[in-house]
Amino acid sequence: MAAPVVAVVGGGQLARMMAPAATALGVHLRVLVEGPASSAAQVVPDSVVGSASDVGAVRALVTGVPGADVLTFEHEHVPNDLLEQLVAEGHPVHPAAHALVHAQDKIVMRQRLTALGVPCPRWAPLPDAAALQRFLDEAGGAVVVKTARGGYDGKGVRVVTRTDEVADWLDALGDGGVPLLAEEKVPFVRELAVMVGRRPSGEVRAWPVVESVQEGGVCSEVVAPAPDLDATVAQEATALAVQVAQGLDVTGVLAVELFEVRDPDGGSRVLVNELAMRPHNTGHWTIDGAVTSQFEQHLRAVLDLPLGATRARAPWSVMVNVLGSRHADLADALPAVAALDADAKVHLYGKEVRPGRKLGHVTVTGDDLADVRARARAAAAVLRGEEPAGRPAAATASTATSGGAA
Repeated sequence: MAAPVVAVVGGGQLARMMAPAATALGVHLRVLVEGPASSAAQVVPDSVVGSASDVGAVRALVTGVPGADVLTFEHEHVPNDLLEQLVAEGHPVHPAAHALVHAQDKIVMRQRLTALGVPCPRWAPLPDAAALQRFLDEAGGAVVVKTARGGYDGKGVRVVTRTDEVADWLDALGDGGVPLLAEEKVPFVRELAVMVGRRPSGEVRAWPVVESVQEGGVCSEVVAPAPDLDATVAQEATALAVQVAQGLDVTGVLAVELFEVRDPDGGSRVLVNELAMRPHNTGHWTIDGAVTSQFEQHLRAVLDLPLGATRARAPWSVMVNVLGSRHADLADALPAVAALDADAKVHLYGKEVRPGRKLGHVTVTGDDLADVRARARAAAAVLRGEEPAGRPAAATASTATSGGAA
């Protein structure tokens, strides 16, 4: 039997990290990359160069030899009308256009989640400055304004107290600019996330709820499971993620980002912040910390294969992103990381170094959260070209016991 072919739109680190999972499953991966030096192009031999808006390139991705069994994505910036055309021509697309639109357009997402009864921050579309002023008055004087399409990693998001702070966005509306929405500035305790996988036949599996830490609007650290999370709140968050996956008819991996907020009585509850219908930064810990990684699960799901177990392999996993570096090439730091902590798992994305850019991540697992977090942060610091805060205690033990037969 011929290997199934999965075509992926996008050539970044998410497509790159699908490659090992595809190899293990015997899946042929074909990727649409922005250029021959793209992160995924470096590790996926079958790469098509082109943009996600290039109809010819996307068609070549799907209809190449051998033809793709399914088309999927590592980002949401794909024209929906093209996806609908491909489906009409008999090419499976997962997640389908009618689901993906909820990750592409925040107004559509908020409307649908509200209709499903999913708890969200208070929000309103912004057709003009007057609408923003009304929302500012109602929401206490400080709100979050977002572009409905195209935002990511803190881009397309501004916290404002006056309408003139987004005057450029509001002026652009009259010239056909990106629609806007406002959301209340939620006084959250912390940010959480739930990753779920769902296949066309309806099977759904969820990983443990995690805590994510943001730095300048970009995820910098993920702790799995979320420390000190009330079991009832964890169940609520997982149930909401499953509800969203089913209610939006998502196929593949879905990331549901949440705010944990305090009730007046001192209890906690969650509000849905953002969605991503693909592997996601908050799920990178699963590569080394769970029985099935989010990348393997996404491939299983879009091919409608039985889903893998999602339980954690260790009591704690901490994933730390490497955001920028003093090294010209992060691979130069690998010997130092290995000498510091032989148990740290390093994943490099093959990207050109730029300030604040996601260049890779480190995951450490273990029994003691404080130790695991310190070691992951220390390894990431070395990759950034910085001195670690202190030599992790576990590193010495790992080095001392690393000998013996292979």
